[in-house]
Amino acid sequence: MDDEPSLVRAVAGYLEHEGFVVTTAPDGEQALAAARSDPPDVVVLDLMLPGIDGLEVCRQLRTFTDAYVIMLTARSEEIDTLIGLSVGADDYMTKPFSPRELVARIRVLLRRPRMAAHTGGDPQVRRIGDLSLDPQSRQVQVGQTPVELTRTEFDLLDALTERPKLAYTRSQLIERVWGPDWVGEEHLVDIHIAHIRAKLGDDPATERYVRTVRGVGYRMGPG
Repeated sequence: MDDEPSLVRAVAGYLEHEGFVVTTAPDGEQALAAARSDPPDVVVLDLMLPGIDGLEVCRQLRTFTDAYVIMLTARSEEIDTLIGLSVGADDYMTKPFSPRELVARIRVLLRRPRMAAHTGGDPQVRRIGDLSLDPQSRQVQVGQTPVELTRTEFDLLDALTERPKLAYTRSQLIERVWGPDWVGEEHLVDIHIAHIRAKLGDDPATERYVRTVRGVGYRMGPG
């Protein structure tokens, strides 16, 4: 989904050569219509689309599909990345980008299971204070209030709550959630953790749920 015809043709051609079935759209309205009529597995979405922009397209996509979303942006400012991921994007790339790297990231996303695998783990509901996570139904609540997380956000929280006393490094969380072949910056973990905290109503100053372990990474709190 991009308004640059030459880029769309180049990327679509590369993806089709790699064996993917590709649907393209030049603007937000057509992008949403295409996603509704032919549900995608992965959406490659430009931030600056005419009409409905990429942020609004991503918000609307999240109301009817759990497809992975890779956001494209021509801006390198971190605020674009933060905003894009806050509406449910799973990854981001800054233009210009390598089609080969895009294919690699798509393949990594598609290798992630639709449901988290719990080999030998406890399938029961996990509780951290008034936070509860059900790995089977993939539901999260704070008290009696449901918390809507994206698939990536849930998978990160799932990993952290599975062994709440363990401090995970960013690279360990990336390997667990994105897989060992993922390419990109480990800072992506920090952005998703920030969004998880915001949705849980977790004050960074007190860190009731997700705690920062200085020089290491993250673990579940309290204590």
